[in-house]
Amino acid sequence: MIERRQNATVFPPVETALTEPNGLLAQGGSLSPEWLLDAYRHGIFPWFNPGEPILWWSPDPRMVLLPGDIRVTRSLAKRMRNAGFELRVDTAFVAVMR
Repeated sequence: MIERRQNATVFPPVETALTEPNGLLAQGGSLSPEWLLDAYRHGIFPWFNPGEPILWWSPDPRMVLLPGDIRVTRSLAKRMRNAGFELRVDTAFVAVMR
């Protein structure tokens, strides 16, 4: 059973997430910066369809991408440059959250 969140931004422990569907942890709440920051700090993220309740997930296993461990081969770097990709960090935070 998942918890229904109303006002509290304290999420249940990620260990209590369902195994099926994998990682469903809670329902409800809001997408305010406070909720999102608290969720992301604990490995939780919102994933839902428009018009439906907000569902909060923490699947097991979770992927953790450590920037220091990324190794980009020459061929991938060339392809990324030629494809017009751009990687930015800490840019337009407010616009991204909206």
